[in-house]
Amino acid sequence: MPAPSENSFQQLLQHTRNCSPFVARLLDADAELLEPLLAHVHEPWDEPAMRSFLSSFAIADEASLKRILRHLRKHVMLRLIARDLNGLADLAEVVETCTALAEVAVGFALGQLHHWQAELYGLPVDEYGAPQALVVVGMGKLGGRELNVSSDIDLIFAYAQDGATDGARSISNHEYFSRLGKRLISAIGEITADGFVFRVDMRLRPYGDSGPLVGSYAALEEYYQTQGREWERYAWIKGRVIYGPGEELEALLKPFVFRKYLDYGAIASMRDLKVQIEREVARRDMHDNIKLGPGGIREIEFIAQVFQLIRGGKDRELQIRPTLQVLERLARKGLLSADTVNELSEAYVFLRNLEHRLQYLQDAQTQMLPPDDDSRARLAAGMNFPDWAGLEQALMRHRGNVERYFSQVFEEAGNGEGHSLDALWLGQQPAAAAQQQLDALGYREAAETLQRLKQLRVSTRYLQLPQQSRERFDTLMPQLIQAAGRQSAPDVALARAMSLFEAICRRANYLALLAEYPYALELVCRLCGASPWLAAYLTQHPILLDELLDTRNLYAPPDFAALAAELEATLADCGGDVERKLDALRHFKHAQTFRFAAQDLVGELPLETLSDYLSALADLMLDAVIRHAWPGLRSRHRETPLFAIIGYGKLGGKELGYSSDLDLVFLYDDEANDAGAVYARFGQRINNWLNSLTPAGQLYETDLRLRPDGASGLLVSSVAAFAEYQRGKAWTWEHQALTRARFCAGDAAIGRAFDQIRQQVLSQPRDLAKLREEVIAMRQKMLDGHPNDTELFDLKHDCGGIVDVEFIVQFLVLAHARSHAELAANTGNIALLKRAGALKLIPDWLAAAVADAYRAYRKEQHALRLQGLERARVPSAAYAGQRAAVTALWQEVFQPRAMPKAGAS
Repeated sequence: MPAPSENSFQQLLQHTRNCSPFVARLLDADAELLEPLLAHVHEPWDEPAMRSFLSSFAIADEASLKRILRHLRKHVMLRLIARDLNGLADLAEVVETCTALAEVAVGFALGQLHHWQAELYGLPVDEYGAPQALVVVGMGKLGGRELNVSSDIDLIFAYAQDGATDGARSISNHEYFSRLGKRLISAIGEITADGFVFRVDMRLRPYGDSGPLVGSYAALEEYYQTQGREWERYAWIKGRVIYGPGEELEALLKPFVFRKYLDYGAIASMRDLKVQIEREVARRDMHDNIKLGPGGIREIEFIAQVFQLIRGGKDRELQIRPTLQVLERLARKGLLSADTVNELSEAYVFLRNLEHRLQYLQDAQTQMLPPDDDSRARLAAGMNFPDWAGLEQALMRHRGNVERYFSQVFEEAGNGEGHSLDALWLGQQPAAAAQQQLDALGYREAAETLQRLKQLRVSTRYLQLPQQSRERFDTLMPQLIQAAGRQSAPDVALARAMSLFEAICRRANYLALLAEYPYALELVCRLCGASPWLAAYLTQHPILLDELLDTRNLYAPPDFAALAAELEATLADCGGDVERKLDALRHFKHAQTFRFAAQDLVGELPLETLSDYLSALADLMLDAVIRHAWPGLRSRHRETPLFAIIGYGKLGGKELGYSSDLDLVFLYDDEANDAGAVYARFGQRINNWLNSLTPAGQLYETDLRLRPDGASGLLVSSVAAFAEYQRGKAWTWEHQALTRARFCAGDAAIGRAFDQIRQQVLSQPRDLAKLREEVIAMRQKMLDGHPNDTELFDLKHDCGGIVDVEFIVQFLVLAHARSHAELAANTGNIALLKRAGALKLIPDWLAAAVADAYRAYRKEQHALRLQGLERARVPSAAYAGQRAAVTALWQEVFQPRAMPKAGAS
């Protein structure tokens, strides 16, 4: 970089003086400040440079310590202000430099003060003689590395263990650290002839000004667990240890700040805090305050931090401090739109820059816009506006944007007035009038619905609710009654939604969610009215209510690569905590399943696509289980297991439903001496991870009986043993099952080896007459095992139903894959039927008819299960044409057979 000219230096200096009377006073009072300013103005300050500056001076006592610290501040602030006002530094440099100055000053001062104090009293130790240190927590903007140029610093002092110093004049650790803290405050905050370094504010400590200056970890934990208030949670979001060994303290307090659950009660708490601030702003006539006034910096911080309070306990990526970084992460996660975040970020940068220029005027801690023309002209020049009018217009635009977005996030549900159905819910009107109201809303069984409402109102569960929860419940119920009235079957929708409400009413957080987001309540009614299965699923996993808040994600097609990355990040955050991982896996699977179901119910998801999604999700979950269950296996002998999971049945054929179990076979290909035993334990571990019930439910129910030799066989098989079994010992029905098998997760090389084995087995020569006989016998065995003594048609098990189609396809594959290799491809029953028709193995018109019948059967089966029916049975006449087509193809393939007697179909 070429050396700046003398002329440019003068312009820079003059602009700085014009915009900052504070700088002008400093330079006029001390001419020695000018030379280092001009020599280094193109270099930003950093911590090493600050420490080097301090180390160049001899410090003999507290007076000299104070003097050199204030001398450092003058040099840092002069250069920083000049760089900022002349476009050489951005906001990031300004706040980082101020933060570094505070940390260096605190650290340097404590190093000196601790040394001097220990000479008097000895070193503080705990009862076992372990050294103890003062831990300094930076709160607010210091903690967030966002410190202002003329800010105070909010500090909290702590130490790990009680004890006493080991010197001749021994005092308690509490007394030692209290004295040390007072001396630090004086060293940094006292106003001397040289000014101050930072004003120090200790009011954020437990009990504020009336509390002890320092506290042990045990005292802090006790306070925040028993007396910590919501505003203190908000404050601790930015809490960061800036001096001393603080890992233990931060881990201790993290559960207080970030709750394990989604904390929607934080919205009301922060709304109340904002109301208190607004009252104070109005009382002190502070509407021109760009921090606390409408559309100010604090509102942007509140927007960012409310999402952290709500979700930070479950999403560790939100446990960060800088406001701009939080906003960027909210956009990336889809919690705020990109446009919203862009406008909020632009406003934040603008307001923080303006805040600094306000403070450059007189080195005052202020965020108030000045009333005088001279100061306004300086501000406009510092913000690169031609005049105050231009600056004011830009300021109004940014504050308007912030105020609008703040209102959207914190808008209180309802208008504060009562609901027209309050009296109905609370039983405060005659039954006849209440029934008329329900009739008018579209309820068809008003009397029965009124009775259900009364039963809920007098139930022990409702009557024992805490006051705040009951108030929320009473607010929500009229809205629920009204929303259910808009469904096609209001009485049913309300009854199912009431069951959900009863299940969640003791969990205030879910009531808060529905109270804050009325459209989520509307969607709950719609989903409950559409499907008892989905209503029960939501009741069983109420954490899924959170999925209702972002309909863009709720109805968006899944990106499985992105989902895999999201799941991996979530599991990585769990560290080695197996219980957390098990719950995380279940929450993730339930959330994705719920999204698919929501799309399904609004008609946006064809059944084949839904099955593909559910199967891909299962593959993703199985892969994650393999990768995360292996490191915890004590007997593991390698970093990555040579292990794979093969899916059979509905998983293998990609026909999974919402409640399908997983038919699995475990394979390994490892030459290690004890590989069989290791992978057997690994298979058991995987099965436990999948099947075990945790507070988050079950991941999948599994069936491992399709492995070689069935339930009596080894839990896992080597690839070689599996190949040998399939070629020489497997029954025909096992080869039938193999037609629908595929590699799902694990080692890809084992997956390729399995594909080769499968291709070879399905293509081996067969005696067609014997094959036909064995398939017919197995089909008869299945019929005998699922008798139907009703007049209804069982879509799956009865003759002419789903199982017949599956057996036809399996026979065609086993009979003809040797001469038509494409039949061995696991492309699904519908595609294989059409392929067989194209190859003239069966009449193509009949293949198409049976394919349509199979699709219709599965669609009806799926619809019935969504309505909570486990057995898919319909009136016999309902699918007469489809049954006839399937029966005709069966006879075409297997020749005429004895039909079951009339009562069995």
